[in-house]
Amino acid sequence: MSNPQKADPTKGPAICVQPDEGQSWWQPEPANGYGEVRISRRNVPGLNLASGIQVIAPGGFIRDHQHPDHQEILFFYEGTGVVELDGEPHPVQPGTTFYLTSYRRHKIMNTGTSDLKMFWTIMPGGLEDFFEQIGRPRTPGEPAPEPFARPEDVEKIEVDSIFAPIRK
Repeated sequence: MSNPQKADPTKGPAICVQPDEGQSWWQPEPANGYGEVRISRRNVPGLNLASGIQVIAPGGFIRDHQHPDHQEILFFYEGTGVVELDGEPHPVQPGTTFYLTSYRRHKIMNTGTSDLKMFWTIMPGGLEDFFEQIGRPRTPGEPAPEPFARPEDVEKIEVDSIFAPIRK
């Protein structure tokens, strides 16, 4: 991974992250799959956003959730599924994009037979902390582990990171 470059003091940082170079964690049930953080304050100090990819296994889903003070972009580039946005289902296929703001409740479900893959950006960042606390470190190329449970204190981890209790 290239470190942020500041060769010219009149320019801000720049970074290049190649496939499988980001920090990555296997995700517990019900999502299964993995999350990989490509850009965050961990590799660009002071950055106020995070972005990466999430891979959701067939039949897996990211449970219904919302963020208190965030903007989020989801771009799906492989697989099929459904996103329930504030309870309303929207079909997902490669090329589907969502823009979400604070307290927009969403659930992401893989309804296909192959992995559902999306690129995400969230501002401000913090999703990287959540992935690390609930997941297991992933090394690219290794086989997926058997499905595993979320930590018992997942609700506390959520509130301490970037999630808000469901507000309808």
